[in-house]
Amino acid sequence: MLAKLSSRPALRGCAVTGLLTLALLGAGLPALATADDRPAPDLSRFYRQKVKWAACKTPDAPKDLQCGKVTVPLDYAKPGGGTLDLALARYRATGKSRGSVLLNFGGPGGAGVSELASGGKEFMDLTNGYDVVTFDPRGVGQSSPVSCGEGSDQGSAPIDEDATDSSDPKTLLKQLRKAAATCAKYSGPVLPHIGTVNASRDLDVMRQALGDKKLNYLGFSYGTRLGAVYAAQFPKKVGRLVLDGVDTLTEPLSEQGIAGAEGQQTALEDFLDWCVQDIACPFGTDARSAPDRAVQLVRSLDQDPVQTDFGDPFSGQDLVGSISQALYSKQLWPTLERAIASLVEDGDTRAIMAFSSGGTGLPHLRGGGGIVDAQDVPLDNLPAALMAINCADDPDRPTAEQITRNLAGLRAEYEQASPVFGRYRLTEVLLCYGRPKGTDYIRDDVKNVDAAKMLLVGTRGDPATPYRWTVETAQRLGSSAVVLDNKGEGHTGYASSKCVHHKVNDFLLYGSLPPSGSSCQPDTAEVP
Repeated sequence: MLAKLSSRPALRGCAVTGLLTLALLGAGLPALATADDRPAPDLSRFYRQKVKWAACKTPDAPKDLQCGKVTVPLDYAKPGGGTLDLALARYRATGKSRGSVLLNFGGPGGAGVSELASGGKEFMDLTNGYDVVTFDPRGVGQSSPVSCGEGSDQGSAPIDEDATDSSDPKTLLKQLRKAAATCAKYSGPVLPHIGTVNASRDLDVMRQALGDKKLNYLGFSYGTRLGAVYAAQFPKKVGRLVLDGVDTLTEPLSEQGIAGAEGQQTALEDFLDWCVQDIACPFGTDARSAPDRAVQLVRSLDQDPVQTDFGDPFSGQDLVGSISQALYSKQLWPTLERAIASLVEDGDTRAIMAFSSGGTGLPHLRGGGGIVDAQDVPLDNLPAALMAINCADDPDRPTAEQITRNLAGLRAEYEQASPVFGRYRLTEVLLCYGRPKGTDYIRDDVKNVDAAKMLLVGTRGDPATPYRWTVETAQRLGSSAVVLDNKGEGHTGYASSKCVHHKVNDFLLYGSLPPSGSSCQPDTAEVP
């Protein structure tokens, strides 16, 4: 679930689906021992490094944005083996710096470096006291990006559009296994070591490399999951932590998929109510018929896709993926309306594809763990990384027998949740089949955290992370969690609510926490 921060129509993610359980070999610096009293692996060389900052090489990067990197072990259990370089970017503090505040924009699969370059103005207030730093997590953006190949921008590899509708589940199972193998082929050695448990350990290496004794952090959407895992792994290293658009720590992907489909359907209906007031709305001007027209457009494109400029087919499910990301902010509604109009009237896919395209390069096999040039990030990196990380974080894997027995019922359940998004979200959940089991650490052990107070922001009208997840996660984290109730709309609150923006800044800059249970009323200005 990638937070809406900048207004550019790109890099917008939801959540659901990735890989492998990673053993926790100690929860801190190299001197710690493992649970069975074996010496922890020696990580000292990674904790001794310092970030070297320089001008960013990307031609369109802001002049005051600096780039750097930090090196982490590919496998924390075997730090003497391969390594990965993680891409970092920062805006320097304008005055005296008290250290750094790290940002994660969500996804999972959102690239921090490109997002800060395009949407950094949202965070300039924080430079009054901090270097504002972000990063591309392992497998994401310029940090050894994963891919599912074939030029796909949906991350689903070779899954036929009608696979979940097939009366023969064996066909679906075969395609799911093929998809998992294809993603492994194109992603390289990082794929078995992707996921939030390792990304959290990377965060701690970054903290040390930045020269900070404790981690100051602002995480959006999926970034709240990463922040919560860090607090559980490194409770004594928690500084000022803000989690905005709070993710669930306990719900399996199957339940997340239903919640996501329902939330996106509500957001779509809100968009359609707005759109039909404009004579140029591609769904007409009748609010009663517009939802049916949206369903018809998706189904017609599934039956008869249009060709993109790259020669690839653009299907109804491709359209659903783009719309789902555009709906995270009302500020994008006018752009979404025009993009769909271009698709319907001229068959032009360029504008609508911009909402889901997370890279510019063509996919190719990954080699070492060095930083990848921005132009070489695969087109499908965002959805491919989303899949990889979500599957890595979830221990549930349906068996072939369960899929065969329950597919029809699952289809009906997801279709009821949303006639537009249901099938897309079901496919995301099923794509974990054929991948190794994910970690159970997050679901079982991220709770009752003995850390400094953390600020959790939940938005009542959030289409991606329901407000109840904020309440549930706060209860799970324990007395360290302080909840701010944002009574507005949209995904996350920092960029859309002046009240939330001020309260988050007051905490990060001055340590001033609002009382738990306090609220922010919606801004008075109507959008768009």
